[in-house]
Amino acid sequence: MRVDKYLWCMRYYKTRNMVTEACKKNQITVNNQVAKASREVFPSDKITFRKDQITYVIVVLDIPDNRVGAKLVDIYRKDETPAEAFEHLELLKLSKEHYRKHGEGRPTKKDRRDLDNLEFNIE
Repeated sequence: MRVDKYLWCMRYYKTRNMVTEACKKNQITVNNQVAKASREVFPSDKITFRKDQITYVIVVLDIPDNRVGAKLVDIYRKDETPAEAFEHLELLKLSKEHYRKHGEGRPTKKDRRDLDNLEFNIE
């Protein structure tokens, strides 16, 4: 099976075109070699790719016939992505919230309407 179709079947990418674009940007490697979208994938191959600031490492266990459901993905691949990668993503989310917490700053359109509708009783 082609590497673009495999990653699409494993639900890492929403469309095969997205996988093809990642291959063109040299973001996908198979057995430590940069892969084109048409590269064939076999069981025991190690696929490494970067998506959403996480470097995923997966080992192909079996080749599916078609796109599989999310619950069945673990039958066809073994995820060897280090846990630190996901912890790093959580830290990035927290750091973004540190600068501007949700609800602070400029009021939204709804907030402005609510403020306009308030009646102030000044005596």
